[in-house]
Amino acid sequence: MEKLDVLIAGEIALSKDPGSTMKKWREIFGVSQTELSEALQVSSSTISDYEGGRRKSPGIGVVSRLVETLIKIDETRGGKIRKQLEKDFKPRENIFDVHEFKKPVNGKDFAKKIDAEIVACPQKLKEKTIYGFTVIDSLKVILDVPVHEYMQMYGKTPERALFFDHVETGRSPMIAVKIARFSIDMKPSIVVLHGLQKVDAIAIKIAEAEKIPLLLINKPMAEAIEALKVFE
Repeated sequence: MEKLDVLIAGEIALSKDPGSTMKKWREIFGVSQTELSEALQVSSSTISDYEGGRRKSPGIGVVSRLVETLIKIDETRGGKIRKQLEKDFKPRENIFDVHEFKKPVNGKDFAKKIDAEIVACPQKLKEKTIYGFTVIDSLKVILDVPVHEYMQMYGKTPERALFFDHVETGRSPMIAVKIARFSIDMKPSIVVLHGLQKVDAIAIKIAEAEKIPLLLINKPMAEAIEALKVFE
């Protein structure tokens, strides 16, 4: 097995909830239960039972086959997910603080946990599933980070929330998100702006155009991060 295969298989095998971890990785690779079951030549209910914890934890042989299959499916689509996961970058710790969740988190549950106000795309929030979040110093990312390094925001997957700290109006962070979509073909599932009483109308328009739920929080950032530790 390759390094990435071993990393994913090890996380599933050692997880306290291997079914949820299997589901997390399947969804990160954008593979449906039906597609995976057909590739593995098992029934969709078998995949569902593993992910729902209704079947005993899979052995390492099953896990290995699952991981290899996810990566093969990704390769048929150009290998985009694998390339992102295998990037050996070191995020600028003073700009990007990357956190990964141990299992998928629904957007509404995420917003509730941090006491967020929803200012754009509220109807999309319940459709979002995220696998982590990144806290970003918005001033430094605009001033110091080249566009080609914006990928560092996204950790293992763009299916995450981006928290922008030190925000003045919210316009610059949303412009950065829009630029990132064009330059690296990625956008977050959710954007959170910290410390604003009222967000700039342009920021809201960008969020709506990109179909990204936009949230506001005013509690200390440290409290928001602490509240989310339950998912890590």
